[in-house]
Amino acid sequence: MATDYDAPRRTNDDDLAEDSLEELKARRNEAQSGDVDVDEGDTAESFELPGADLSGEELSVRVVPKQDDEFTCTSCFLVYHRNRRAEQNGTELICVDCA
Repeated sequence: MATDYDAPRRTNDDDLAEDSLEELKARRNEAQSGDVDVDEGDTAESFELPGADLSGEELSVRVVPKQDDEFTCTSCFLVYHRNRRAEQNGTELICVDCA
């Protein structure tokens, strides 16, 4: 079946256009409320402050030492594979992103 994509589509806005002004005002008043919803989980007590005691925490990331075919960029200090090294005449090891 062929679809005419240029034809106007019927949306919920079209349904609202057919409603009376009184019905729209009633819906607006019902939707607005003077009450504020407060989530108990959003209190300041749930945030971790700098310098907090994290001695009981454990790392869940496996740390792998730098391999022989990797280098550390002297600009961004990230570890890359040697094929990401920019061609430069100096002795600086720079990645292609920083070059």
